[in-house]
Amino acid sequence: MQTTNQKLSQETETIELVIGTFIISTVLFAAYMFTNKNSNVLVFAFPFVVSALLLNGIMLLHLVGRFVKLYDERKDVAVKILLLLSNIPIVVFYYSVAMKS
Repeated sequence: MQTTNQKLSQETETIELVIGTFIISTVLFAAYMFTNKNSNVLVFAFPFVVSALLLNGIMLLHLVGRFVKLYDERKDVAVKILLLLSNIPIVVFYYSVAMKS
């Protein structure tokens, strides 16, 4: 069994998760708005929201653990944490637009 010491800056899972959840949530928001607020879109969106919250929460805990353990890589970890948390204002904006219209 071989272990690899991969630097955090080479790991792309966090960025892929951030971009993926942003794209999917934007597509779901656009579908909801373009279908004249059809509630069927919400049936598909709800499981995605639950799973996105779970996955982003797990990734956040993972990154916080790495932030504490890896002193030399704190800058990279902090950037990835901020990227992960940047989806929160976007989701709040989508929610507020969808509920007000």
